[in-house]
Amino acid sequence: MRKQKLSALVLKLLRNEYPNAGTMLKFSSIFELLIAVVLSAQSTDEQVNRVTSALFAQYNTPGEMAALELPALEELIKGVGIFRNKAKNIKEMAIIIRDKYKGEVPADFDELLALPGVGRKTANVMMAVGFGQPGLGVDTHVHRVANRLGLVHSKTPEQTEKALKQMIPVSEWSEAHHLLIFHGRRVCKARKPECAGCVVEKHCARSFEK
Repeated sequence: MRKQKLSALVLKLLRNEYPNAGTMLKFSSIFELLIAVVLSAQSTDEQVNRVTSALFAQYNTPGEMAALELPALEELIKGVGIFRNKAKNIKEMAIIIRDKYKGEVPADFDELLALPGVGRKTANVMMAVGFGQPGLGVDTHVHRVANRLGLVHSKTPEQTEKALKQMIPVSEWSEAHHLLIFHGRRVCKARKPECAGCVVEKHCARSFEK
C-alpha cells in the first residue's frame, strides 16, 4: 500500500511538471510507429525522427519494406544505433506483417512479442500509443527512475514492469510510462541527476542515502 501511495504522489507531481508528456516519435500510421519504436532502442528520439523522416517518405508500408534489399535498408537507417541488426529485424518483421497479417500490425501483445526485434517495451508502447490499450513500457529511463525513487527494487526492466503494473492503476499505465521517461531525460539523468531541481526529490529514496 505504501508503494501505491508513493507512486500516486510521484505521478501527480510529475503530471504537474510535464503536462504535455507523450511520445516524441513522429509517425502517421501504426506500422510507422512500430518501425520508429524498434529504431528507438539505444538511440534518441531525435535520431530516430531524422532517420524516419527520410525513410517514410520513400517506404512506409510492410510491402515496401519487405521488398527492400537488406543493404539498402541498412543505408537508410544507419543514423541510429545497431542499425544492421535493426534492419534485419525490420525486414523480417515487414515480411511477416505483409504475409501473415495482410499488412496490418497485430493489436495483440503476444503476437507483437513474436515479431522479430519486438521486446516487451516495444509491445507495451504499441498497445498504449498505437492501439489505446493498457501498456507500460519500461526502457532504461523508466527502469532507472523507478529504482532511484524507491518505487521498485529490481534488476531487470521486466521486473520493473511487473512491479509498476501492480502498483499503478491500469488506466494510468501509459501516462506513467511517458512521465517517467520525461523525468529521466530531463532531470533524473543517468550520470548526473539534477536533484536540486527535482520536483520529487524529497520523496526519493536516493535522497535518503546522501
